[in-house]
Amino acid sequence: YEWCFSQLKDAALATLQIQREALALGMSLKDASAYNIQFHLGRPLLIDTLSFDEYREGQPWVAYAQFCRHFLAPLALMSRVDVRLSSLQRVHLDGIPLDLAVRLLPRSTRLSPGLLMHLHLHAASQQRHASSGVAPDGAPGRMSKAGMLGLIDSLEGAVRKLTWQPTGTEWAEYYSSTNYSDTAMDSKQRLVYEMLGEIRPSPSVVWDLGANTGVFSRLAAQKGARVISWDVDAAAVERNYLNSKQNHETRVLPLLQDLTNPSPGVGWAHEERSALVQRGPADMAMALALVHHLAIGNNVPLGHVARFFADLADWLIVEFVPKSDTQVVRLLSSREDVFPDYSQSGFESAFKGCFTIIRSAAIPETERTLYFLRRRSTIE
Repeated sequence: YEWCFSQLKDAALATLQIQREALALGMSLKDASAYNIQFHLGRPLLIDTLSFDEYREGQPWVAYAQFCRHFLAPLALMSRVDVRLSSLQRVHLDGIPLDLAVRLLPRSTRLSPGLLMHLHLHAASQQRHASSGVAPDGAPGRMSKAGMLGLIDSLEGAVRKLTWQPTGTEWAEYYSSTNYSDTAMDSKQRLVYEMLGEIRPSPSVVWDLGANTGVFSRLAAQKGARVISWDVDAAAVERNYLNSKQNHETRVLPLLQDLTNPSPGVGWAHEERSALVQRGPADMAMALALVHHLAIGNNVPLGHVARFFADLADWLIVEFVPKSDTQVVRLLSSREDVFPDYSQSGFESAFKGCFTIIRSAAIPETERTLYFLRRRSTIE
């Protein structure tokens, strides 16, 4: 549920390729959970070696139904309905139920042979068996190795045909539509790069909060850090991932994250999947052009923003955007200004409760200011 469309698609294709190679070695995957795949150095890798079992001639692929729930159903919903339906995976940890998926999919998906077979007819088969009190394994009772290879080819074809173009969302074009001049953007990048270099030793893990398409994430990667590049906008994360993939980048991992409703601890006893804050603290966080969206766009007091950031990282590079900035003016255009404490002095006062201000620098040709902060608990 934190992957973009193409990450889920690449993880699906990796799972099918692994199953194909396992068959060639006399083995088979008994699990096809998306959680068995993690991205490492830019590539989807299987991390659960216990998923392998000995292949027995004639047996069906017991992980077929799970693959459809974890990969094909969410990809079809993201591609053919709305990319935001990926959030259903946060609720359904063992994959989106096929009966739910086919209710949400348009009837036109029945014209796709792959989606018709593996989702619509598959869901109908499950319902028939459920009504008879017999639990199916999701695949035919017996299947030759050639038949299983055909099944893998069919699933792969269905996955490859699903596409999504990252357009039409709010922030995907942010860098091209913002009020930064070329000089201002160059200056901001130079200042961020300098601040990244002021930590000794250099940060090994950096979280870029509100990273958009990852321009500043890549600056941290150039310093040798492993960077988690978080953003709430699906199109921005998609473009970030595709850029990383195209350029064979190994140090930037783009992920979806809504900081106003961050990933919680979920699953059994809230411990199967860690909450966002449980995965920190990072060595450093960057929050560039973000605070005004949290404080004004989502009504989060500056003190709460500061404490949240202090839970996430030891060091912080943060940008303050004043009310006179066109982006804040736009945020306030449709609401009453009930933010009397949102000022540069109010920002500094709020953040001094959790951080020590090491350095501040105005960004030329803007009214914005960059701050380099250190969490107080690290210097006491």
